[in-house]
This record gives sequence, C-alpha cells and structure tokens, in this order.
Amino acid sequence: MIKLYDTRRRQKVDFEPVEPGKVSMYVCGPTVYNRIHIGNARTFISFDMIRRYLTWRGFDVTFVQNVTDVDDKIIKRAGEEARTAAEVAEEYTRLFIEDMRAAGVQDPDIRPKATEEIGTMIALIERLIERGHAYVSEGDVYFDVRSYPGYGQLSGRDVDEAESGHRELRADGQGLEERKRDELDFALWKAAKPGEPAWESPWGQGRPGWHIECSAMSEKYLGLPFDIHGGGADLVFPHHENERAQSECACDSTFANYWMHSGMLQIANAETGETEKMSKSLNNFLLLHEVLEQVRPAALRMLMLQSHYRSPLVFGEQRMNEADAALTRIENAVKALDWLLETGTPRGEAALAPETAEGELAAVLDAAALTDRVAVLRANFAEAMDDDFNAPAALGEIFSFVSDVNGLVADVTVLAAEEAAAGRAARDAIVELMDVLGIDVTAAEAGAAYPAEVVGLAADLAGYEGDDPEIAVARLLEARATARAEKMWAVADGVRNGLADLGFVIEDTPQGARVTFEG
Repeated sequence: MIKLYDTRRRQKVDFEPVEPGKVSMYVCGPTVYNRIHIGNARTFISFDMIRRYLTWRGFDVTFVQNVTDVDDKIIKRAGEEARTAAEVAEEYTRLFIEDMRAAGVQDPDIRPKATEEIGTMIALIERLIERGHAYVSEGDVYFDVRSYPGYGQLSGRDVDEAESGHRELRADGQGLEERKRDELDFALWKAAKPGEPAWESPWGQGRPGWHIECSAMSEKYLGLPFDIHGGGADLVFPHHENERAQSECACDSTFANYWMHSGMLQIANAETGETEKMSKSLNNFLLLHEVLEQVRPAALRMLMLQSHYRSPLVFGEQRMNEADAALTRIENAVKALDWLLETGTPRGEAALAPETAEGELAAVLDAAALTDRVAVLRANFAEAMDDDFNAPAALGEIFSFVSDVNGLVADVTVLAAEEAAAGRAARDAIVELMDVLGIDVTAAEAGAAYPAEVVGLAADLAGYEGDDPEIAVARLLEARATARAEKMWAVADGVRNGLADLGFVIEDTPQGARVTFEG
C-alpha cells in the first residue's frame, strides 16, 4: 500500500485512487512570462518522479498540467517589450516545454492553455453565481469566501486571520479592492482594461482571474473528485485554497482527494556557507536553462532527488558536484557489469583454463548471493518509494546494492551461464530502478562527465584529432596497450598517469584494460 502525505490532513495516509488501477493527477503549470528557474524545476521534477513511480507500480496515470498564458505578469512584459501578450506567452510556452524536455521531465498527457478554456471557465463562474457563492460588481465577478465553511482547511489558516487571496488586485494600487464585499474575496472574472486581452462574457468583456482556470481545467479533463493535486508549497495559499473553495462550491463534490506539495529551494552562499532564498536582489536567481548549460540534467535530478520532495532543497556548487560524483558511481557500476558480461569468458569452453595467467584460481561469482541481493534491492526500493515517494531512501538502497555488487564481482573474469544471468539481472535492476526515478544511467550522456581535458591528452599521447571525450579515452587505452606490447613502459605509464591526474582509474584484467572515471 502506497502512503502519501496529504497537505490537507497534515499526515501520511493510505493512497486509494478513485478508480482502482488508475490515477488522475493535476499539477499546476507555469505562468509563461519568463524562463523557469530551478525552484520551479524542483517542483516539476518531483512530480515527474512521482508520476513515473506510480506508472512503474502498475497504475494507468493521467497527468494534466496547465499553462497560464494570460496573466498580469504576461501583460506587463508585453508592454515592456512592445509585443502582444499572446506573443510573449507563445514564446515562453515553447521555451518551457524545451526546458522540461532538456531536464528529462515527461510531457503531460494533457496540457490545456488558459486562453483556450475561456468558455469552460465562464460556465464554472455562472454556476457559482447561481449557487450564491459569487457576485458581480462593476463587470468583475468575485468569489464569496465566507460562503464556503471549509475555507482555510487546506492551508490551516483561520478565515478571520487570512489575508486577501487575490494577488493582482492587491498589487494594482487602483482601489479595486472597494469593488469587493469582503477583503477575503477574490476575482473569478476581471473587467477589461484598455490594451489588455479580453473575451466576451455575460458580465461584459474581461478575462479570467488566476485561480479559476485550474478548477475549470481539472474538472473538464479529470472529473471530480480526482486523485492528486500537486504543486509547490508556495501555492498552498492562496492558489490551492481558492481552487478548492470555488470547485467544491460549484460542484457539491470533493475537489481533489489528496493534496501534495513540494518543498522550497534555497541557494547555498559559496562565500558564507549559509543558505539564502533565491532572489534577483541577492544575485543568486538561477534559470533552469542556464544551470543545464553547466551541469548534466541527470546530475541535477540526482541532486534534487537526494532530498525528500517535501523537504527544503539546498542548491550549490559543492552539492551539485557531490551529486554528479554519486551519479558517476552508479554509472560506473553499470559499466563494470557491462564489461564483465561482454568480456567475461564463459566457463566450460575447452580452451579455457579455470586459472588466471599467473596460475591462480579465477575468482568465481556467487550467483545465488547476487540473485538474492537483487530481490532484496527491488523489495527495499519499493518499500521506500511506497512511503511517501521517499527517493533519498530509494537511492540509498541502490547505493548499498552497488557497493555489494562491486564486492561480489571484484576480480571475477570467468562466468558460468547462471553467473552471467545473475550479473545481467543485477545490471538490469540498477538501470530499471534508476529509470523509475527518471535517470538513464545507460545514456550516451553518461560519459558526459569526462573532463574535456582528456581530449587534449589524447591528442598529445595518442594522436587523436576528434573532440569526443569517450572516444579520446578509448584511443588512450589503445595507445597504452600498444606501448605495453612494445615494452615502451614510459609511454604506457605516461598514459596511465595522465588519465589518473584527470580522475580516471585503470584496471588491467585478462580481457584488457578497464577504465572508470571517479572525478
């Protein structure tokens, strides 16, 4: 049984989907006025991980994520750049999708845009007016917060102590608060202003408020109640509180059965060692695409999964390097198993002596022990992830397994059929479970951690003329093998030492030299 932390109930609860075997998820998407920052990315990567795990556990997941493509911030940017709001939204929607794919985040099954769902929102607002939960005021429509007794339950706020939930109205400075009956009320529909995008409605031209779009889209594409509503912790209030209120008042139904929220991201100050809130004023505002120009996407995901999705995450260069090194350790384990499976000589062939070249008995892989260890890994991984998607604990199980496998296969060069099968099962388990977390440890990118300096080393010592680090390493190993065969020990040692200086370790085996990169 999967347990997850429900924000509304403030505890872990058993997850029981509305329809057995299926999961309906709605995760709030971006307001497309700029490229997303790594704090946004933390939320999207977290829910991508949750979605992947639910799918791996056998659920048929329907994942919906909206795009807010009409908003005060979009309108403001359009004015600053002498463009239309639609042009700004189109550009940053495209860039958002590019950034998500670059980060390894799967596309949603459905990605509705606010501007394409205006009719759906108007119909929902009309229902709220008819039921006495909303009112019209000078072309605006407001939700009557005090008409919903459950307001504040999601965020844990007392309705009499809560502040207004409508960010745009509080920021415009034009006295529009006076149109509301109560300062708690928030806009469902905003009367048109000169130069702003507007649509026809029963209340005159205007555009939707921020909160109504997710209520309308989730009901349309998932029905009510749906299973999981997710987003960053900063959305609990007012956005999700308002969504819940307006949807349950309009539909006489529970809105979402489970509310999940990811923790906030902080920046590690390289000089002081202290953590700071990410902000432009502190000059530590990091856009995702800029970060991905400096680090591997898989390593960034590794960093983000090393903290529980609900916990605060500290981002900094040192932690990023540590995450990359941890990922490299897992990649090297897979490479080592691939090497063994590819080069290990099958025991039983007539030409094979069960001894090493030095006359010692060849190391034997304990197939039974490895098979049992694979079963333990799979069980422990699922147990960790079933406990509120505890990715750090799941990664801990994989790291423990990698250590055990390294010990079991150390010095093994000869494989019987059952030993090869056990080795293959171990390798496949690592690859599969890392993939569940959204990390492909077999991708060509896995060699991207090789330092660029290795290309220059290969040019100097092996005559390599290309620019691919992995091919450069292969050419250096070939040059070293040739030098050893010709007893040119200084040349061979030069290759080994040059690679060692860059973080590579060479291991000589009966099947040839094997190299790993430890950074």
